[in-house]
Amino acid sequence: MRRALRMSYLAAAVGGLGFFAMSVLLLGVWPGRALEHQIHATSPEHPLALSASEQRGRAIYAREGCAYCHTQQIRYLSSDVSRFGAATLAWETIFDYPHLWGTRRIGPDLSREASIRPEDWQFSHLYAPRALVADSVMPAFPWLFDGAPDRPRQEGRDLVAYLETLGRDRALAGPEGEAHARTACNCSDDERRFAFAALNASPAMARRTGEHPRLDASQDLSHGKELYAQYCAACHGLRGEGDGPGSAGLHPRPANLAEHEYTLDRLSASLWNGVAGTAMPGWRDLAPRDLSAIAQVVRGFHAVQPEPSLPSDVLELGARVYADRCAQCHGEKGGGDGSAAGQFSIAPADLRSGRPSMAASLRALRNGVDGTPMAPWNRELSEAELSAVAYFVRGFFQQ
Repeated sequence: MRRALRMSYLAAAVGGLGFFAMSVLLLGVWPGRALEHQIHATSPEHPLALSASEQRGRAIYAREGCAYCHTQQIRYLSSDVSRFGAATLAWETIFDYPHLWGTRRIGPDLSREASIRPEDWQFSHLYAPRALVADSVMPAFPWLFDGAPDRPRQEGRDLVAYLETLGRDRALAGPEGEAHARTACNCSDDERRFAFAALNASPAMARRTGEHPRLDASQDLSHGKELYAQYCAACHGLRGEGDGPGSAGLHPRPANLAEHEYTLDRLSASLWNGVAGTAMPGWRDLAPRDLSAIAQVVRGFHAVQPEPSLPSDVLELGARVYADRCAQCHGEKGGGDGSAAGQFSIAPADLRSGRPSMAASLRALRNGVDGTPMAPWNRELSEAELSAVAYFVRGFFQQ
């Protein structure tokens, strides 16, 4: 009897140890090997590792608790993919140890953050989130700065450097990398549909070109004022003068809407697509009727002034200066499509769809536009030439 009891205890112990070993193999070792194989099969040959600054930024991201509110994992769900873009592939997190995926989305998922917002916006948002996003619940991080959003300390620079890596490797892999991963992916059709959708679906991501809806010039102005105050005034200011609370750290500064006359099509393109290379995001999450109402408010900021009739010799001088100095970027007809336009991250201004005031034109010619490729011409051109070309370019505007 005792021998049988001892044997039963021994059998139970051996069975328990065997079950434990089998659990470790099935739940730990085997999935890890399968994941390692998948990563090796789908990843590009040389994914870009984090720099020293980016590694420090990752540690700061963890220290400041960013993962408590932000995820870094787009799940294989239609709701995730439609909101953020292609689902996360395993190889995208090969440098992420320990992982910072997060579990809550109090703030947006950051998996593709590198493609959405420019560096100056990130600094301004860290310094004072509600100066840019009125209803944000994100805390401010002023200790990462020396008293101003455009004066980040090294820790602030490191943190933003890390944010700029999120989604970078997959974007760098390009179409060839996506094709390689799709071929090597041992996954179902549904998984493929989620994993290889459009890489970034953020409606805020600015794009240089793209289709945009036609806006209606007869929308409710009072509704437009409410929307403008909620979404636009933080940067452009309540009166559209480019002096909102979030404007101080942005380069280039938000446009002074009161100094510019815009066509409805130009506003449609800017509101829908954003302005690539600047902090102006796209607003594709708003309905066209809402954007139309905002456009009505923006157009109302500018008071149209009568245009003087100029002597032909002034216009001829302006035309010569423009052809020699400006057409390479702004194009022969002022469409922002000159031979050098594609070399710049910020597209040259389309002078046919937006006309600044005379004072704003002269200021831009004399001083350039900070944060853009527009250089100052006050040392190259005389006052007569500056004035002549400022008058000349106004003739491109097509109401």
